[in-house]
Amino acid sequence: MTEARLIELWRGGLLESCHRGHVVIADANGIVEAWGDPGAVIFPRSSCKMIQALPLIESGAADAAGLGPEHLALACASHNGAEIHTRRVGDWLASLGLSEADLRCGSHLPNDPEARKALICSDSAPCQVHNNCSGKHAGFLTLNRHLHGGSEYVELAHPVQKAVRAAFEEVTGERAAGWGIDGCSAPNFACTVEGLARAMASFAAPGPDLRGAAQTRLVQAMIAHPELVAGEGRACTELMRALGGQAALKTGAEAVFVGILPERGLGIALKIVDGGTRGAEAAITALMIHLGLLDAEHPVARKYLSGPQVNWRGKVTGELRRAKGFPQ
Repeated sequence: MTEARLIELWRGGLLESCHRGHVVIADANGIVEAWGDPGAVIFPRSSCKMIQALPLIESGAADAAGLGPEHLALACASHNGAEIHTRRVGDWLASLGLSEADLRCGSHLPNDPEARKALICSDSAPCQVHNNCSGKHAGFLTLNRHLHGGSEYVELAHPVQKAVRAAFEEVTGERAAGWGIDGCSAPNFACTVEGLARAMASFAAPGPDLRGAAQTRLVQAMIAHPELVAGEGRACTELMRALGGQAALKTGAEAVFVGILPERGLGIALKIVDGGTRGAEAAITALMIHLGLLDAEHPVARKYLSGPQVNWRGKVTGELRRAKGFPQ
């Protein structure tokens, strides 16, 4: 099977661009709906952070460190680097007796406009706490302290990453198809789109065991704190707010998006093959509309999919559409 046409951009009555990809909606029994190739192998990138956070809870490290829902939301986050993110990560590290220097995620300017402006105007350099993955890495460091591992916790053979890989393979139901280095320097394990959707379904309908309890805590933390999972102006945050607690959503680099729908027991995974964020955000929005969780005329739905495309003068230039065959 090949990728499916999912999202189209129309201008002047003509098709200008098309985003193709793979989508799987799954439940505890397997695939419910699919477009494209469920067996396509992808890197989940940051969409799988809730999987990477499972050992943090299952090991007892989270409770030993006194972590609450805000910490867990940040462990799953690709945040904007706003003050609400960096302050909490900094305090988290300090509570462990650690500092920014103990992180291994690297530095970049924050995406939050105010935080970025403050750094530039003060002629200050960003630090690793500004990295969008610093919450995940604070979680890694918390687990690492519990496991008494070495300082290089992002190495593939490190106990932290061995625990992450084991959890990843268990919830996807697949042996990792390979691995690569993510933007934050941690290993990222490959799986099929179906495997990623199956993993999200396991979070949506968790069992009564230790893993199920960990999955429930992570999903509840994300839903309770959408502002920490991403930030203002971001699709993850805005869509979760619009959905009113019906789903936990998480994006990943190169146009991956996942969804966890606890009330439906459904997991969603999608990948836009051109790597375009616009296509992934439009596709996850289309799926929320398709499943009856979001009205197509909701302002957030119009922002990411059903509203007009406008230029810098506010003139309507075109529209994004769901391709024929993708849920209308």
